[in-house]
Amino acid sequence: MSMATTSSAGAQAAAISLPIEGMTCASCVGRVEAALAKVEGVASVSVNLATERADIRLNRPVDRMALIQAIEKVGYDVPQGTIELAIGGMTCASCVGRVEKALKAVPGVTEAVVNLATERATVRGVASVQDLIAAVDKVGYEASPVDTGMQADEEAAEKKDAERAELKRDLTLAAVLALPVFVLEMGSHMIPGMHEWVASTIGIQQSWYLQFVLTLLVLAIPGWRFYEKGFPALFRLGPDMNSLVAVGTAAAFGYSMVATFAPSLLPAGTVNVYYEAAAVIVALILLGRFLEARAKGRTSEAIKRLIGLQAKEAHVLRDGRIVDIPINDVAQGDIVEVRPGERVPVDGEVTEGRSFVDESMITGEPIPVEKAEGSTVVGGTVNQKGALTLRATAVGGQTMLAQIIRMVEQAQGSKLPIQAVVDKVTLWFVPAVMLAAVLTFLVWLVFGPSPALSFALVNAVAVLIIACPCAMGLATPTSIMVGTGRGAEMGVLFRKGEALQLLKDAKVVAVDKTGTLTEGRPVLTDLEIADGFDRNQVLAKVAAVESRSEHPIARAIVESAVEGGIALPTMTDFDSVTGMGVRATVDGARVEVGADRFMRELGLDVGSFARTAERLGNEGKSPLYAAIDGRLAAIIAVADPIKSSTPAAIAALHQLGLKVAMITGDNARTAQAIAKQLGIDEVVAEVLPEGKVEAVRRLKASHGQIAYVGDGINDAPALAEADVGLAIGTGTDVAVESADVVLMSGNLQGVPNAIALSKATIGNIRQNLFWAFGYNTALIPVAAGVLYPAYGVLLSPIFAAGAMALSSVFVLGNALRLRRFQPPLAADTAH
Repeated sequence: MSMATTSSAGAQAAAISLPIEGMTCASCVGRVEAALAKVEGVASVSVNLATERADIRLNRPVDRMALIQAIEKVGYDVPQGTIELAIGGMTCASCVGRVEKALKAVPGVTEAVVNLATERATVRGVASVQDLIAAVDKVGYEASPVDTGMQADEEAAEKKDAERAELKRDLTLAAVLALPVFVLEMGSHMIPGMHEWVASTIGIQQSWYLQFVLTLLVLAIPGWRFYEKGFPALFRLGPDMNSLVAVGTAAAFGYSMVATFAPSLLPAGTVNVYYEAAAVIVALILLGRFLEARAKGRTSEAIKRLIGLQAKEAHVLRDGRIVDIPINDVAQGDIVEVRPGERVPVDGEVTEGRSFVDESMITGEPIPVEKAEGSTVVGGTVNQKGALTLRATAVGGQTMLAQIIRMVEQAQGSKLPIQAVVDKVTLWFVPAVMLAAVLTFLVWLVFGPSPALSFALVNAVAVLIIACPCAMGLATPTSIMVGTGRGAEMGVLFRKGEALQLLKDAKVVAVDKTGTLTEGRPVLTDLEIADGFDRNQVLAKVAAVESRSEHPIARAIVESAVEGGIALPTMTDFDSVTGMGVRATVDGARVEVGADRFMRELGLDVGSFARTAERLGNEGKSPLYAAIDGRLAAIIAVADPIKSSTPAAIAALHQLGLKVAMITGDNARTAQAIAKQLGIDEVVAEVLPEGKVEAVRRLKASHGQIAYVGDGINDAPALAEADVGLAIGTGTDVAVESADVVLMSGNLQGVPNAIALSKATIGNIRQNLFWAFGYNTALIPVAAGVLYPAYGVLLSPIFAAGAMALSSVFVLGNALRLRRFQPPLAADTAH
């Protein structure tokens, strides 16, 4: 989305800058400029083809949509963008509905999602920031653009701390002032003789005067927040939680004031004061808000921890010497020094040094990874004992850590399908409660026992206070925040919040073989030597012959020899025998390497390796043979080995009641052998990338919802086609971009972890919603007095306020339990 320098709601003046898509040449620029110049109020237009922007100067306010329509009319587009706004003043679920409705009504907005827990709005479309802020302001809330970066996050944290400190101050003042009021009025209900003592010492009327002063101070100072927001919202016909508290406490206070100073205006027998209800309600609701603010702060701790992983400074080579500079000043291509025990400041490639790096903050894997020249390192990871020099490949917002933080924030701010029902209910909830309070008042006034007016007032106030929809608004977003944050700590990144809800319903998990189940590169797995030969000498000669070939099998044999510290001897007379194998002379010896048919053509009997060949065949490996100077020397097998974590991950998926299918381009025999080894339920082999999409559709039709796990470019279409796509984070960027969930460790155990976390989070949300809705549904009739005719039970407004505060704290406390979520394999992997 683009911004203008000045604006009012719907119209803007001075200058506007708009992005434009579809321009290819100078004539396009001319067309766009001519179209914009025709719009009344446009003074001048400058369109830049390189930046694809139009800078428009105005001589009077012009509707932004008129400019966009003029561009679209000549065949170009103004692309949609995303704006993040921080929203202030929201207290309950009904506030969310109102802010969303206001934002969606702004011309040019296609989508608006507001989150109570994060206090943010995510808006897509072509509207300007100023128009969005004006729309939010119009419905009584505050909005400001969300700045990105570490400094902005620190400023936001400071603001939250200041809000908590203010709440604590107001709560303390309200409690100190409300306590004497409560003791004077309610003490007689708890302490025998208290009423007589007050009457004989202070005097009842003087006691009421004192309660009036103390309660007025409570309402005017710490309680003023409810009135300054609640009554304007009520007058706009958009009542919220503040309106309920404001109306309830004002009614109790107003009635008490009349009873104190003009008792003759009230019917006989109804002269009573309810100062303690007004004062204590404010104190209890402030207590609930304070506890809620503290708990909310803990829900975003995962993000805070991630931000805290960023280094503050870097040792950078500048003008031939190492200088310490702020992390924001590091540029791509800079040479950076990382000393033992320090955090790696940026993403980079090691140019010098050797060390082990703790990457657990990215992958969730506790074992440090060895880094040497050519290795890639990630900013935020911790260097162990060695010193490293690296070239910065990504800095600032481009680093993997910055991207992870962005992904987690996006997932935390997203709205799950389950939330749609909640939003519809809560938008009408507060008006419905107010109607219920009015009906309660009238029913008690007409049909209630004497003093009917007192009963009517107390029960109407109880209905207003008990029914606050805070818990409903917090039920879903807090669980999402804590769940996605816990996932990030485990190396499971939910790129899209919806995946959190969809993943728990998966019936089948389809996995790509290469790079997902296996390591993704062939290695020498078997080398069995015939009698009379030395293993290292045979491997040296075979590797020397294969060093001329670029085939993956040949490379694997050469790498095995090099990694074993074996020097390759000199080779001459290399010859490739089509369809058979290769031959060459190595250190004067004739060496032939190839399939069994090549050996038979050479007149050699491979029967001595028959049992080994059978085993290799059952494992899906194709054996090769080596002959030296006309004698059979060895049987060799190269394969893509299964990751050590794969068998336990497949077992965990089966324990979760899921079917596991393998989709691979490999030959059917190899695929079946691996499937048998791992206990995979279904195999789809020898498929091209487009065949993977068809396989996903087929599995979906036969089993139900499907999650697909892959890591390569050829997996991207299948990841997009599945109900939930999970990308191995060590794979390609294309695969990661196509996925809903990213497994940072490259470990398949992340899949059952993600599914178990999805089930736990949605279960937590359901518990919260059951409590929030069940609590309100059950207690509104009790507050209205439905139990009074049969049992003589009424709910005091003070208890109603306590119960309302407790409901929000319960929901937040329940969501915070997800911070202790343990992955299902944690116990297994510990052994």
